Amino acid sequence: MRMFVASLATETNTFAPLPTDRSAFERTFYAPPGAHPATPTLCSAPVVAARRRAKQDGFTLIEGTSTWAEPAGLVSRIAFESLRDEILDQLRAAMPVDIALFGLHGAMVADGYDDCEGDLLARAREIVGPKAVVGAEYDLHCHLTHKRVAACDLVVLFKEFPHTDFLARADDLVDLALRTARGEIRPVMEMFDCRTLTGAFMTNQPMGRALVDRIMAMEGRDGILSISLAHGFSAGDVPEVGFRVLVTTDGDRAKAAALAEQLGREVLSMGRAATPRHYKPEEAVALARAATAWPQVFGDRWDSPGGGVPGDSTIMIETLLRHPDVPSAIGVTWDPVAVEFCRAAGVGGNLWLRIGGKATPVSGPSLDAHVVVKGVTDDLLIPFEQSWVSLGPAAAVSVGNVDIVLGSKRAQTFSPQAFSNLGVDLSKKAIVVVKSSNHFSAAFSKIAAAIHYLDTGGPFPHDPLAVTYKRVRRPIAPLDANPWA
Repeated sequence: MRMFVASLATETNTFAPLPTDRSAFERTFYAPPGAHPATPTLCSAPVVAARRRAKQDGFTLIEGTSTWAEPAGLVSRIAFESLRDEILDQLRAAMPVDIALFGLHGAMVADGYDDCEGDLLARAREIVGPKAVVGAEYDLHCHLTHKRVAACDLVVLFKEFPHTDFLARADDLVDLALRTARGEIRPVMEMFDCRTLTGAFMTNQPMGRALVDRIMAMEGRDGILSISLAHGFSAGDVPEVGFRVLVTTDGDRAKAAALAEQLGREVLSMGRAATPRHYKPEEAVALARAATAWPQVFGDRWDSPGGGVPGDSTIMIETLLRHPDVPSAIGVTWDPVAVEFCRAAGVGGNLWLRIGGKATPVSGPSLDAHVVVKGVTDDLLIPFEQSWVSLGPAAAVSVGNVDIVLGSKRAQTFSPQAFSNLGVDLSKKAIVVVKSSNHFSAAFSKIAAAIHYLDTGGPFPHDPLAVTYKRVRRPIAPLDANPWA
């Protein structure tokens, strides 16, 4: 048995001003064949899972390129086509194969390509032919298009948000692919379109947790092989954006279709009740001030680089500075120029510094402040589940009672180590603001008195009614009043 595995991934915010070229992939994560590290990245977990099974089962594994770019704006045509063709050429050289698996994010959009993953998978299917098993793992914030589902025998999505299960789901994909290739199962997939841009939920909240626990209990019983809830990525203006449910059964298409619709309508019935409260900046400070235990940790979801935005908003920094009696910390703010000035000044250095607000008007104005450099590092490396994420050269500065962590690379603040590695003691803070959508919560819950979420107003387009969609298939909620009629 011969298996090919590769990974090509990013998450495209089509409203973001940050272009994505090939160097964005190579700077963030690029592993040519055989060079993938022993630990997985968010979207390359199938490589690690396949290695483990090849060692256990003895099949031949051929690895292609694995690469990831930090979420940002539109991918250039030449970047996508060159990386796609690099992987497809590797697949051709590996032929014949019995299985071809791909680690993908599922929300990549390039110049001229609304469905990058669908294009890659359709071409891969042409190469391997109809008898080989083709499978893909996606982030649950993907665009689950008909083209990419049609090209595959198997599709498996992360179930957890925060994404704590990307390696576990890769293990599922590899196992199902091997069972399919051996003739033990005959997977069929059916999808239900919920026709909504909203409906996403968190699995660290009660309603989302209960639903995901229930669908995981269904898998492996009564012919149900896999259930995936695709939350979609509403910052992608593409035709097939939105929440969808995909069910894979062992040969029973009618059962797959019925269960997908049942679960989809259940998601719709949850509505906004599954979403936790998002506090305005001044509300967050008031909550922290009144709390009896510290720190109160807030995710600044709408300025998270994981949503493709810069991560250089000053809105919450300004709010914290208005309350100098409340000890606080915020990070990681993207500002490579400020980082270089701090590194030049050194620990203990005093300087005037212009912070953030450089990439887009909705990030707020740049903040000018006299700061004391608290810590510097050549590379702020932090854990995210089984992987490691670099925020590049970084610095921590203090403005009175407010500590601000600055990074040179755009990435979510996944771990408290983003602060502690630079000498910021979060146990002494009343409020900690983290630039992350929800992925921070798994690690920060270990040190937080409570986890909350912020609504700073942008720059991520958190309200679909506040942006102009040009390519989305209509009708769809909340743009249309009754899309299910």
